[in-house]
Order: sequence, then structure tokens, then C-alpha cells
Amino acid sequence: MWITSTSVAAELRDAYLGRLGLEAEPPSAEALRRLHRRQVERVPYETMWIHAGERWGIDPADALARIALHGRGGYCYHLNGALALLLGSLGYSVHGHVGGVHGPDGPDHTSAANHLVLTVDGLPSDDNPSGWWYVDAGLGDALYEPLPLAAAVYRQEPFRLVLSEPQDTSGEWHLTHDPSGGFVGMGWTTGAAELADFEAKHHWLSTAPESGFVQLAMAERRDATGVDVVRGLVLSRVGANARSDDPLTERDDWFAALADVFDLHFEHSPPGTCDRLWSRVVEQHRAWEQSDRP
Repeated sequence: MWITSTSVAAELRDAYLGRLGLEAEPPSAEALRRLHRRQVERVPYETMWIHAGERWGIDPADALARIALHGRGGYCYHLNGALALLLGSLGYSVHGHVGGVHGPDGPDHTSAANHLVLTVDGLPSDDNPSGWWYVDAGLGDALYEPLPLAAAVYRQEPFRLVLSEPQDTSGEWHLTHDPSGGFVGMGWTTGAAELADFEAKHHWLSTAPESGFVQLAMAERRDATGVDVVRGLVLSRVGANARSDDPLTERDDWFAALADVFDLHFEHSPPGTCDRLWSRVVEQHRAWEQSDRP
């Protein structure tokens, strides 16, 4: 599997841990929880790169370097891919799987491979004797901590998450999100994933006019009590202290919110990135204002 075959230079690993505010420690269930929490708290789920004209691939080594050195995030392929490399460099037994985030009609062929899922094994604990964990920092507003890979209902504020084990030979696990979350559910197969499994879907998600990622710039940041979200110019929060703010129509205010709320920075981006991004987001907002919105 491509993730576990890639090594990480010690300086990159340490820079990544520095962004998370952690030091290297031996693998354990509690250390895995710490890593997951800090990942979703400090590395945003974001699609700003699409709207700024940055054509990112899904090589996890590239994603790790952007996160560690450039103050950026990404979507599932980037976030979980980089996290898998970090975990592997720390001695964890980590596996990547083909997943599919779906809507109310349930999983189908159109959702296949739109998500990269991680599992980790070999870490038994009192609450998870099997030692298998479902790890996912790439869903934006779902997991705050890894879940035991066991069918159950889990509460991670403000969400109720339901994990279901395979019921047939398909070998597909399923996560049902809370009704207040940003998606309905996600299923994944237990087989090992390869980079090629995601290439076509990544191209469609990041370039097709029909893709929601192309239609609206957004970022999300999870914490212990909720999720901060920016969609276009509108900053909001789900969970504790829930709110929806007025649009941030001043450029400096909007970029300040990206930095302060999402730890999202553009100092290392190519020249013109911020100009293109701001123009695109303002254009989207004006189109939304002129639409027949509720």
C-alpha cells in the first residue's frame, strides 16, 4: 500500500508535530487519540486551493510538507494521507481504504473513492480490546477522536455517530453521521487502497463544475465541542456557541478569520494566490446574493 511505503524525513516529522504542538512518543491508544485531536484542531479541512487555482495532487508526501511547513490543510486525500505518513513514521501500523461519502440515498457507484479512510491496528485498550481503530481526520465535521473499530453508537459532542460492521461479503463498514452534520454517511471497504484508486475521483472533485468543492470555497475546524465553518464569506459554528455571522465582506477581515480561526496561511503560496482566491470567493458570494435563495 502506497502510504506505508513512503518514508518521512525526521525534520519534516518534527515540523509536523510542531504544528500539532506535540512531541514524538511511542505508539499507544492514548497517544493516537492525542494525535487525532490535535490534527483536527490545528489542520483545517479546506478547499481554498481549488479556488485559488492551485492544482494539488494527492501524493501524501506533498500534503505532509504543505501541512508541516506551509500552514495549509486540504481535503480527505491530503489530510488522511499526510496523517498516515506521520503515524507510520512514529511506528503505528496504519492502513488506507477506499471510502465513499454519500447522501440520503445511500452509497452508490458515484460516491465510491471520494474518500480515503484510515485504520490502525495493534493498540489494544480497555475500551477497545481488539486494538483496531477507525481513524479519520478527513471528514471535516465528524470525528474528533478515533473510534474503536467496533459496531456501536458513539457520542463526540455535538454529534451522535453510528459505526456499523459489514453485514455481508462486501466487507464494508459504515459510519452514519449526526443529522446536524455536513453529510449523511460514509462507507468503506476493508481492502488495502492504492493511490490509483483515488486519482480519477480527485480530478473530478477538484475540477468539475458540478463538484460542490468547485462551486464553493470552504474550511472546517473540529474541536471538542463543535465545528467552526467558513463557506464563502460566511463564518459559522455548529455545536457549543453555535452561530452564523454576517458575511465578511472586507478582504483583510476574511483572511484574518482564516488565520485566526482555521490556522490557515498563504505566505508560502505562489504569487497571486490570495488575489485569485479573494476574487473567486467574492464572485461566488455575489452570485449567491442574486440567486433565488431561501
